Amino acid sequence: MSKQNDMAGEKAGKIRVGVIFGGRSGEHEVSLNSARSVMRALDPAKYEVVPIGIARDGRWFAGDVDALMSGAGDSALGAAASRPATLLPEPSEAALMAVEPATEGTGASSLSVITELDVIFPVLHGPYGEDGTVQGLLELAGVPYVGAGVVGSAVGMDKAIFKQVMAANDIPVLPWVLCTRRQWLRDPEAMIERIEAALPYPVFTKPANLGSSVGINKCDDRAELRAGLDEAARFDRRLVIEQGIDKARELEVSVLGNDEPVASIVGEVRPRREFYDYVAKYMAEPGSEDESELIIPARLTPEQSGTVRELAVRAYKAIDCAGLGRVDLLLDEQSGRFYLNEINTIPGFTNISMYPKLWEASGISYSELLDRLIDLALDRYQEKSALETTLDITTLKPGEEKPA
Repeated sequence: MSKQNDMAGEKAGKIRVGVIFGGRSGEHEVSLNSARSVMRALDPAKYEVVPIGIARDGRWFAGDVDALMSGAGDSALGAAASRPATLLPEPSEAALMAVEPATEGTGASSLSVITELDVIFPVLHGPYGEDGTVQGLLELAGVPYVGAGVVGSAVGMDKAIFKQVMAANDIPVLPWVLCTRRQWLRDPEAMIERIEAALPYPVFTKPANLGSSVGINKCDDRAELRAGLDEAARFDRRLVIEQGIDKARELEVSVLGNDEPVASIVGEVRPRREFYDYVAKYMAEPGSEDESELIIPARLTPEQSGTVRELAVRAYKAIDCAGLGRVDLLLDEQSGRFYLNEINTIPGFTNISMYPKLWEASGISYSELLDRLIDLALDRYQEKSALETTLDITTLKPGEEKPA
């Protein structure tokens, strides 16, 4: 483990947890809600919470939690109660750094240490947070962090590559078509004809790299398909068009662990809207006609539940996920077949979100779940730290080729 982790263990002190939230994606507000819940639930006897807010324009800030939360959606984030910050992409000092304004006459900003960090808890959803970008920075910085690594995060985020990986591992997915934004804008009629030749209506149009159902539309005819692709193209350069199911049940499973992950009981979402979209997930008022019904456990036979949990763990391992992931599946009621839909490597984490609710129903409380995730992050970092990263060519036996 890193030097600061050794020191934390020796002093039996609190673990400094940097909670990163906000971010440059359409799921900015969702991230804020998740981060509030995480920071409130982290045991103050065990952890020292270091809030790190990322504004919509990508600037990092540290400081007072309320100031970060209230201003994380606009330029007001750098108010008096918070200050510009950064994390350097090199492991000599795993610390959150304050970016001091340029002094008159030098024209250069300076850095100073705010605090060392023992582990990072990214509570970021969507691009520039859940897609491997922040995970790459944390790898370079040499800081343990909760959740999947670069590969698992990137594959879990990209719906097209994810489906290809599932197919390669004999995990069933629905028929689909990939379209680039350039192809769509250049010749929409040709693309519509290609989609209609491959998939019957209804279909779903999706940005390949967004979550929380942002930019997703159900399309029952050509006009709706055109509108759906136009909207998806607002958010991504790669668009996924997926076969719909007339009578589909939406199932969700929470997975926890690194090399030996385990699955929670199965839950079911029954949206009152046409599908489980952004409004149903985050904007529906309790008791309103838009509120979805969450059924825990899902009404499945023991055999069906076993199949769903097995598929969830197989998918989790297939993308080399770690720490946590919420696996979403569809059940075709007519055929009885299950289809893997997606894995959310940083799922919603409010106390009413499906990921923690499924674990609570499986016997793990919200606060205990956070403890386990931090332990998994530290264990994974310790295992990676034991790997050799250099090769002493003087130890090669005669006749062996030296690496290029």
